[in-house]
Amino acid sequence: MRPVSFKRHRFPAEVIRYAVWLYCRFTMSLRDVEELLAQRGIEVSYETIRCWVNKFGPQIAENLRKRRPPPSPRWHLDEVVCKIGGMRMYLWRAVDDEGEVLDLFMTRRRDTITAMRFLATLIGNQPVWPESITTDGFKSYALALRLLGIEDLHRTGGRRNNNRAENSHLPIRRRERKMQRFKSAASAQRFLTTHAAIYNTFNTQTHLVSRNTLRLFRGGAQAAWNAATAAS
Repeated sequence: MRPVSFKRHRFPAEVIRYAVWLYCRFTMSLRDVEELLAQRGIEVSYETIRCWVNKFGPQIAENLRKRRPPPSPRWHLDEVVCKIGGMRMYLWRAVDDEGEVLDLFMTRRRDTITAMRFLATLIGNQPVWPESITTDGFKSYALALRLLGIEDLHRTGGRRNNNRAENSHLPIRRRERKMQRFKSAASAQRFLTTHAAIYNTFNTQTHLVSRNTLRLFRGGAQAAWNAATAAS
């Protein structure tokens, strides 16, 4: 895990880390983060915060991913439509049965070749082999899994069986609305990859655990963040 270099920046590392965390962790605009920092006596423009997120976000996300435990082997796949520059784009996403975001891929196509590419990348990037891969009725998934020789892992049966993937789109939709839609496929891919790593680290089903357990989870998430953002 590489330490993050904050050298040659006018603001302290603590301010930069906090700004990136606020923007990626919560559904805020860059101007919202600017306002919160100003309330604490830190005068920084929203464009500077954008530069911090673009520069440090991907490395922090990579460090967080390296610290994550292996995901569940029961995976759910789905796509969500996004409009970028008036063009219809597809965000392919994979989550496990606990809501952990495994991988995502923004593309213009929604076909068997793209599905096979996404599945091959997903499997290659995970430390565990899947026990099951649940999808909706999109036929390209079945064909792609057959071509990859793992059709025995496929589970389908309609939208309800894939609710885990459907529900996992909600944070993405909220961010899309707050950002007034994504501006390009490349910037969307970069931001959503960073957002997924931070979301995985800090997301806790608060209604399913006791307060003592919640404190432990939050403490562990903060420790992971501190380690991932440690300055060189």
